[in-house]
Amino acid sequence: MELTPRHRLEIVSGRAHPSLAEEIADCLDVKLAEANLREFPDGELHCRYGNSIRGVDLFIVQTHAAPVNDSIMEMLIMIDAAKRASAKRITAVCPYYGYSRQDRKATGREPITAKLIADLVSAAGADRIVSVDLHSGQIQGFFDGPVDHLTATPVLVDYLRREAVANMVVVAPDAGRVKVAERFSQQLGMDLALVHKRRPPGGASDQVEALHVVGEVEGRCCVIIDDQIGTAGTVVAAAERLLEQGATDVWAMATHAILAGPALDRLNSAPISRVVVTNTLPISEDRRIDKMEVISVARIIADAIDAVFEDTSVSEIFGGQNLL
Repeated sequence: MELTPRHRLEIVSGRAHPSLAEEIADCLDVKLAEANLREFPDGELHCRYGNSIRGVDLFIVQTHAAPVNDSIMEMLIMIDAAKRASAKRITAVCPYYGYSRQDRKATGREPITAKLIADLVSAAGADRIVSVDLHSGQIQGFFDGPVDHLTATPVLVDYLRREAVANMVVVAPDAGRVKVAERFSQQLGMDLALVHKRRPPGGASDQVEALHVVGEVEGRCCVIIDDQIGTAGTVVAAAERLLEQGATDVWAMATHAILAGPALDRLNSAPISRVVVTNTLPISEDRRIDKMEVISVARIIADAIDAVFEDTSVSEIFGGQNLL
């Protein structure tokens, strides 16, 4: 007797950002599986899949949204439940990877928490991870298994092609973003500039000084390209320095809208006319300011899930431009 194995795809969502998971599932024309997540009275989390997932290629969509620790723990429990339910392959889809900024020791006696999260995901039973615009390329090396790194560059570039004004210049807000900003400038045929920043010694973690601008920005509209907007200290300081150097207008673009602490107040009062972000993290209506535009990365993630499921190339989706 010869048996033909069934190759089944299932997508399940955590509670951090269910609307994004639903949009991804719609792109793939599948229904979300039921994880039946609930909390015990003492706050402990519980997961029980509604139907059999034995032999399934399971994709668990859980962005690491605030409260970050709850989102991560929920994802780990979902992975463990799937492993014990005999899922054939488990992929953790983390549009925003939490603790990504703690990817090295900046001073003594510090953890490398991005590596710890990678270890936890692997220990829970995930076979691979999919994420969008990691803070640094080295995070991919923290995992022993495959990492599919996606980028929101295609949707952001398409936006700029539609909306760009004449004589626009792409700006990296710090040295770490130069490579990504250069990719934007090449695809759009725009000039590139750089803001040199530093954090004052002994100052708060969200205090930033923009010192110098490298590149010609006078009389031009500048678009700042970053991977995330946390407290908005970096992007606001860069915008103020650009205007001091003669820029006529400033836009800000970022993949991850963390928007922590004073971010919304800073962006509201900042000399920035547009803030363009993606939906890798949930942004409730009461946290959307007038100058903010949110564009979706669901199609990009859906295409990557389809490629992983079909065992085809993920990098071909981006023409090889998804490497950090």
